[in-house]
Amino acid sequence: MLKDIQVTGKKDTRSGFGDGIAELGRNNPNVVALTADLAGSLKLNQFIKENPDRFIQCGIAEANMIGIAAGLTIGGKIPFTTTFANFSTGRVYDQIRQSVAYSGKNVKICASHAGLTLGEDGATHQILEDIGMMKMLPGMMVVVPCDYAQTKAATLAVADHEGPVYLRFGRPVWPIFTEGLPFELGKAQILNEGSDITLFACGHMVWIAIEAAKQLEEKGLSVEVINIHTIKPLDEAAVLASLKKTGCAVTVEEHNILGGLGDSIAQVAARHLPTPIEYVGTNDTFGESGTPTQLLEKYGLNADHIIKAAEKALERKKS
Repeated sequence: MLKDIQVTGKKDTRSGFGDGIAELGRNNPNVVALTADLAGSLKLNQFIKENPDRFIQCGIAEANMIGIAAGLTIGGKIPFTTTFANFSTGRVYDQIRQSVAYSGKNVKICASHAGLTLGEDGATHQILEDIGMMKMLPGMMVVVPCDYAQTKAATLAVADHEGPVYLRFGRPVWPIFTEGLPFELGKAQILNEGSDITLFACGHMVWIAIEAAKQLEEKGLSVEVINIHTIKPLDEAAVLASLKKTGCAVTVEEHNILGGLGDSIAQVAARHLPTPIEYVGTNDTFGESGTPTQLLEKYGLNADHIIKAAEKALERKKS
């Protein structure tokens, strides 16, 4: 039930990564951290303090960092590369494709400062295409956790997964609401069961989807809220089971609606169960400088826009 979802604090998701990799450093001697001059921003300080011999500062040379990481896997290491999402993907896509994905190297590409909630750094850093870019790479797992607790859990989990992973998280302080909940890579997390409409969300937008669902339920609707933390491989069984039950959906993501979570959900629906689906995300645009709240509102990624999209999907279901 929505009323049972409790906020236990607020913290940035990148700190969940930092605490997760610090724990991995204590328990897994094969884990190695690499960064491209952003150790502080990626919250690596504790890992570095405890494991100075397993930290590689690559400088502002992201392509080299990916190549070094790929090489480390040959010796049985589990490298975690760290930088901002824009530099983790767009700047080094060729190296990831050729040196990591093509040969299935066990590299964990960990990307902070993703999406509009990066805020004032502006359009050049607010990558909104990275989920699409990374999910198209054969064999690449794509994970977008929703809060501090889940980001820490995901960091621990990807170390046990054999193969390349893209782990996306962010900069702003955000509500923590999954503490104590089970987490499994590739398994959707049903946060609220409903029968009228489904809200599929990932990353920071899961919390905003919860807020929208509360308002929709106040209007008498029964709303299913599903956290799709693993976008690839997608939990198709959970998606189809929910669509079969509710008959319409809204997808919610801090990413371009072209190529992101919404496209993945719609592809499954188109193949197996055609269903009215509305999209909440950026629409073929770059971002701009502003506070996270200002940007989410301007680009239509807030509770009001989710509610409007839900109402539209419900009308389409009726007709």
